[in-house]
Amino acid sequence: MYPPTTRRVLRQMAALPEKVKDGLLGKLGELAERHRETERLLSDPEVIADAARLTRLARQHAWLGRMARLNDGILQARQRRDEAEQLLEGEDEELRQLAAEEIQEMQKEEDALFRETVELLASDEAEADRSVIMEVRAGTGGEEAALFAADLFGMYTRYAEKRRWQVEMMDAARTDLGGLREVVFSVGGKGAWQKLRYESGGHRVQRVPETESQGRIHTSLATVAVLPEAEDVEVEINDEDLDVSFVRSTGPGGQHVNKTSSCVRIVHKPTGITVRCQDEKSQQANRKKAMKVLRARLYDRYQGELQQERDALRKSQVGSGDRNERVRTYNFPQDRITDHRIGLDLFGIENLLMGDCDRLFDALAEYDRQARIKAFVESGQLGGPT
Repeated sequence: MYPPTTRRVLRQMAALPEKVKDGLLGKLGELAERHRETERLLSDPEVIADAARLTRLARQHAWLGRMARLNDGILQARQRRDEAEQLLEGEDEELRQLAAEEIQEMQKEEDALFRETVELLASDEAEADRSVIMEVRAGTGGEEAALFAADLFGMYTRYAEKRRWQVEMMDAARTDLGGLREVVFSVGGKGAWQKLRYESGGHRVQRVPETESQGRIHTSLATVAVLPEAEDVEVEINDEDLDVSFVRSTGPGGQHVNKTSSCVRIVHKPTGITVRCQDEKSQQANRKKAMKVLRARLYDRYQGELQQERDALRKSQVGSGDRNERVRTYNFPQDRITDHRIGLDLFGIENLLMGDCDRLFDALAEYDRQARIKAFVESGQLGGPT
């Protein structure tokens, strides 16, 4: 059941011209053909032997299966409506009455199927089960910004624990007071991307820092980036495009200093993207994690370029994903969290930082879904996963 605001937007589908509906049906036909192709690939021995590719195709197959069923449903409804329209020309009054009722029923069924089609095509449901790689960095505010970055990291990991998701550290640079200059980690589990994707951007905090002796309120900033984790088959990386170096890990000092050159630094020469990983004690383990981060950044970059072709849908989404954009303020004196993108105020900062985030994350997801559907209906852009 759709929320009331979403239902109001979807009702606009009934007023769409037949030309737009025909365009949607054409898109469904293409996706139904892709469904048949993925079905064939899933029985291919080469695909079965490649676990990563098999997983990706299985996820696509499930989503495409829904689109294929919608395609079949609309075609069947149109066929039954056409057959009923032929009966209207007959002389039997009772048959004409039954035919008129059938036409009305099939029109309602067709409209409902088109509404469901728009809902799916305007969403990113095919990507919902992706794992994510998150990067939290201290911004303006010195040590207080680093302490706030650590608070955000704790919020995300506690939320992940409540959802029974798996968290894996990639890289971290800590301060003497327990703050984080930066931290990179992955979150794996069903719905991770769907829930966490809107966290990208600047997070501002207003509070009295632990380092403040006179009780003055300071404003600091931490930035968050959320990247969908890419699989090997989705991003091709050539070894000759990489500049790999090994250096000693850094830390606050003392027992935390790694005296071996296990920290991996990788530069992707064509794009200039640089990643680093020092969480593990071996070069091989750190390189594997660094490649996962690099793959995610490249995938995010390529997907951003593809989204440029869907301007109306891109502009409708919650935020741009730019970490320079201020997305949220945490006002401790007023115990208020304000998400500036959707004009939402919530109270209970401590509960939020302890991982009680569903109210906020669900509000962002609902707002984004409504905006996508509205933009999709108004623009007639026939999107969907590539």
